[in-house]
Amino acid sequence: MRQAFSQTLAELAQTDPRILLLTADLGYLALEPFADAHPQRFFNMGVAEQNMVGVATGLAEAGFIPFTYSIVTFSVLRPYEFIRNGPIGQHLPVRIVSVGGGVEYGHNGISHFGLEDIAVMRAQPGITLVCPCDADQARTAIRATWDMPHPIYLRLSKDDKTRVPGLDGRFEFDRAQKIHEGDDALMIALGTGAVEAARAAELLAARGIGCTVLAVSTLNPAPTGDLLAHLARFRFVMTVETHYTTGGLGSLVSEMVAENSIACRVIRCGIKESPGAMTGSQAWLHRVNGLDAESLAVTATAALSEKSAR
Repeated sequence: MRQAFSQTLAELAQTDPRILLLTADLGYLALEPFADAHPQRFFNMGVAEQNMVGVATGLAEAGFIPFTYSIVTFSVLRPYEFIRNGPIGQHLPVRIVSVGGGVEYGHNGISHFGLEDIAVMRAQPGITLVCPCDADQARTAIRATWDMPHPIYLRLSKDDKTRVPGLDGRFEFDRAQKIHEGDDALMIALGTGAVEAARAAELLAARGIGCTVLAVSTLNPAPTGDLLAHLARFRFVMTVETHYTTGGLGSLVSEMVAENSIACRVIRCGIKESPGAMTGSQAWLHRVNGLDAESLAVTATAALSEKSAR
């Protein structure tokens, strides 16, 4: 989504001189579409993420719309207090752009894994979370949200090629997109988790199990109406996210089920324990943590079989 982000932002900047892009000394071979088109509005802030957010806060207060760009852990965790006290506390239109959510930087180890960013950002009621599922939806989402008056957290993937079947770039603010239909189970996936969820639904369909899949790409506010309408239809739901199971989509859905007295079992699929020193490819780490399509299909089949046996 990095190329999609940079190209879309460069296009928007052609008509709005308020748009600026700040990077913490990365984004090479990704941010050039913007940097080449608008060199006077592209700033390399160095490896100084806290300072980058502070500068962005001042620029937003001066009337600009700054986008800050870095890897998830560096753009969220390192400057978290600056984000909280700056754009969130002062209600300013800073865009915190993160790349490499989940275990996309699998060989770099836990220092580069983005596994708690949704939890800590969701805890702040003053910022909107946008988590596109693929590059096509990223373009639509950026165009739909870039000029909103409040701060936005934009969680991007490095992947510009993979597409979510049935999504077709659709994005509506605080809505969930249905990408698969079935009557036996409900799967709700956040952002890029929709890729494996859609594949899992196809595997289940081949085994005679119908699964509805909802792709969620916005939180704070959450697509409450769509989620509640579907949760009421099913006795069993799985949440899928490239994130710790605590604090993210799984926690949100569990809260909604509890607060609305919905008779529905929730299974949260995500990273359950700290990876520690574990490294490897993203695909391998997904398999180890039960986030690949086959593992999701096995989890759903086992849960449905357990329910039938009761």
